[in-house]
Amino acid sequence: MQHTFVVLVEDKPGVANRISSIFRRRGFNMVSLTVSPTEKTGISRFTIVMDSDKREAYRLKSYLYKLVNVLRVDDLTDKANVNRDMALIKIHANANNRTEIMQLVEVFRARVVDVANEALIVEITGTQDKIDGFIEVLRPYGIIEMAASGAVALMRGPVSVYSVEGEAV
Repeated sequence: MQHTFVVLVEDKPGVANRISSIFRRRGFNMVSLTVSPTEKTGISRFTIVMDSDKREAYRLKSYLYKLVNVLRVDDLTDKANVNRDMALIKIHANANNRTEIMQLVEVFRARVVDVANEALIVEITGTQDKIDGFIEVLRPYGIIEMAASGAVALMRGPVSVYSVEGEAV
């Protein structure tokens, strides 16, 4: 099962290294890691997706809280949340197949962000399943290159990771 964690940390050098070292030392499998600033100055947000059972997820949360710069750890797996990934995909496209590819882009609600004589770059956002499905449909046309982000997630409704379980950051 995949668990999605949001980790709020002080925006200091070396924090990402200490977090990734926990995964390395403990043998946890990190599926994706996304780091971004938050709306609060001096606080960064890590969104971590990992393959684990509940016991390993609980252990990871405990290990993260032992790090000095970690302010908050929240497992969003069983909470209502919105979770999205993004991918940029460069596809072989010529005059013969460009229209077909553009129709697929429209069906998947993606968008073309660059056009060249022999290639298109397409941006798609959504769940990992949606992105995987889009990639499979594009494979016959020839994928030249691809880059994908890790997941980003927010809890649904007016609550935030700052206010869950009565803890404030």
